[in-house]
Amino acid sequence: MNLKTCLLSCATIATVAVTAHASVDISVDAGKIGPEIQPTMYGLFFEDINYGADGGLYAEKIKNRSFEFPQNLAGWITFGNVELKNDGPFERNPHYVSLSAAGHNDKHTGLDNEGFFGVSCVGGEKYRFSVWARSPKGANLDVQLIDSASTIVAKERIKVTSPEWKKYSVEITPSRTVNKGKLRLFLAKPDDTVLDLEHVSLFPVDTWNGHENGLRKDLAQALADIHPGVFRFPGGCIVEGTQLPDRYQWKNTVGPVENRPLNQNRWHYTFTDRFYPDYYQSNGLGFYEYFLLAEEMGAAPLPVLNVGMACQYQNRTLDAHVPVDSLDEYIQDAIDLVEFANGPVDSKWGALRAEMGHPEPFGLKYLAIGNEQWGPEYVERLAPFVKALREKCLEIQIVGSSGPSPDGDKFDYLWPEMRRLGVDLVDEHYYCNEDWFRDNAARYDNYPRKGTKVFAGEYACHLKGRKYNLYDAAIHEAAFMTGLERNADVVYMATYAPLFAHKEGWQWRPDMIWFDNLSRYLSSSYYVQKMYAHNKGTNMISVTSNGAPLTGQDGLYASGAYDKDKNAYMVKIVNLSDKPQEVNVDLNKLPKKSVIAGVEIETMTPADQSPECDTPSIETKSLPVTQDSKAKNRTYVQPVVLPAKSFSIVSFTLK
Repeated sequence: MNLKTCLLSCATIATVAVTAHASVDISVDAGKIGPEIQPTMYGLFFEDINYGADGGLYAEKIKNRSFEFPQNLAGWITFGNVELKNDGPFERNPHYVSLSAAGHNDKHTGLDNEGFFGVSCVGGEKYRFSVWARSPKGANLDVQLIDSASTIVAKERIKVTSPEWKKYSVEITPSRTVNKGKLRLFLAKPDDTVLDLEHVSLFPVDTWNGHENGLRKDLAQALADIHPGVFRFPGGCIVEGTQLPDRYQWKNTVGPVENRPLNQNRWHYTFTDRFYPDYYQSNGLGFYEYFLLAEEMGAAPLPVLNVGMACQYQNRTLDAHVPVDSLDEYIQDAIDLVEFANGPVDSKWGALRAEMGHPEPFGLKYLAIGNEQWGPEYVERLAPFVKALREKCLEIQIVGSSGPSPDGDKFDYLWPEMRRLGVDLVDEHYYCNEDWFRDNAARYDNYPRKGTKVFAGEYACHLKGRKYNLYDAAIHEAAFMTGLERNADVVYMATYAPLFAHKEGWQWRPDMIWFDNLSRYLSSSYYVQKMYAHNKGTNMISVTSNGAPLTGQDGLYASGAYDKDKNAYMVKIVNLSDKPQEVNVDLNKLPKKSVIAGVEIETMTPADQSPECDTPSIETKSLPVTQDSKAKNRTYVQPVVLPAKSFSIVSFTLK
C-alpha cells in the first residue's frame, strides 16, 4: 500500500505562494520499524544560574531567611533594637535575630526583607508565613506584606508563647497584587520582652502539587508540560564550585530544610558586567526535591556529582583538585546517593528518604560523575568512581564527559578514554552559532552503533552576538534535532541549557524559559523541545529524499519516528530556508490491510518578538483523507506547502 501526500503549513494554507523550483519528494519507509527510541530521549537540564532556584523555581520569597549570608543581614533592613546572634537551634545555620524594645513608646523594632527583586504577591491568593521563634515571657509578632510605597496589603499577628524554639506559621492573604513589595515584621506593642526569630519564610500555599517546601507552580508546570524523559540536576558548573569547598554537596541539601547550610553560588561572581554578590544557594531546593520533581513529571532522574575537581576554567593548576589517592569521601558520596535514591527504608540513607516522606525508592538508573571536565586529570579521577559503582551499584548507568566543546583536542582525547573506562554514556556540550547547528544535522550518522552512547547534555544555538532567545535560533535547533532523532540508536538523551533566567537577574543567555516575579515567558526554543518530546515515538523509521537523509538539501531537514502505542508515524520537517517549499511525502510499505484514520500537521512559524524571547505561532490542522480502493487503497490528502522558517510535524495515525 502506498500513501503519497503533499503537505501545506496550516499557518498559511491558500495564502503562501509556492516557489518556482520543483517539489521535494520525501520517502518514509513504514515497512521497517527501526531501533528503539529511548524514553529518556528529550528532557530537561536544571542549573541554579540566572536565579533559577532561589528567586525562581524554588517558591521561597525571602532572601537570606536564616541570616547566614556572609553579610549576615544582607537582604534585610532593621529598625529599632535588632541584634544578630549565632547560638541558634540549628547546628548548620546558627544565626538568628533578637528583637527587643526600641527604647521609646513611639519607636518600633522590626525588620524588612527585600526578597528576590522584590517580594511579590497576588491579590486573593494565600501565602504561608512561618518562623522559628522563642520569647522568655511571650510576645506578639506582627507580619505585614507591603507594596513599594509601604502601604500594607496584608497583615496577621503571631503569638509566640514558648521560651523554647518552636515553629509558628500563619496564612496571609493580600488584598491586591504587588510585584515589588517587602515583608515587614514588627515586635508588637507592648514590647517589654525579647523575641528571637530564625528561619523566616514565606511561600505561596498553592505550590506545585501542594508541597509545603515547594516549587513555583507556573514554572514547574511549564517543565511538566514538556513531558520530559530525563531530568538532569543540579548543574552545571555549580557542581564543581570555583573551589572545592564551594562545590555542590548533595548531603547538605537533604534533611530538615531549616538545617541545610548555605552555599556560595559560583555564578554570583563570574561575570562582572552582570555581578550579583548576594546570589547564594539556600539548598532549600535540594536533592530530595529534585528527585520528587522528576518523579512527578515522569522523568528519569539524572544527578551529577563532583569528581574531586574544582572548575577547570577557574583553576589552571592540579593542586586545586583532590589527589587521586584521596577520593574516598567523594566516591562514598556517590554510593550513598544511590542508597538515598534506591535503598530500603532500613538503610541509613533510605531511612532519611523515608523520613522526608518518600519510603518508596525513586528508581535511580543514571548518575553523571563530573560536569564537563577534561584531560588526563579527569580520566584518572573518574576511573575509581567507575570501579566502585560497578562493584556496589549494579543498577546504575554511568555518564562521563567529553569536555566543554563539541570537537577539538579535549574532545578527541576523552571519547576513547570514556570507551576504555566503559562508561555507559558520554555527555557532549555544544553552545555554537547558527552555522554549526545548520551544518551538524549529520553529526551522528557515522558514530559507532555499538558501545557507549551519547547524552547531548547541554546545547543551545547562540546567534552571533549572543542575543536573547530569538526564533531563528530555535528553528536551527529544530533542524539539528532531526539528526538526534535519526540517530536515536546512538543518542539516548538530549537536554537544552540553560533552563531558566530571571528577567532582572540573568547572567547567561539565551535560556529556555524567562520569568519575572509574577509571570513566565516561554521561548521558541521551549516550544521546539515540547514538540519533539510530545512526538518522540518509540522507534526510529527511515526518512529519505533521493535515497539520502535530508540534512540541509534545499534548506530542508527531516527525520521520523513510529509510535507503537499510538500506532502512528510522525515525520519532522524543518524548512530552514527563507522561502516556502512544497513537499511530497510518500508513506511506503505499510503493512497490508492498514487503514489511515487521519493525517494531522502541526506547524511552528514566527510570531511575537519580545526583548527577552520570541514566541512562535503553533497551529494544528487535520487534513482531509480520501481512500481509493481501485488504487490499492491509496490514501490522499489535499496538496499543501511548508512556510519559510518553519518546523512541522506530520502525523499519520492508523486504525
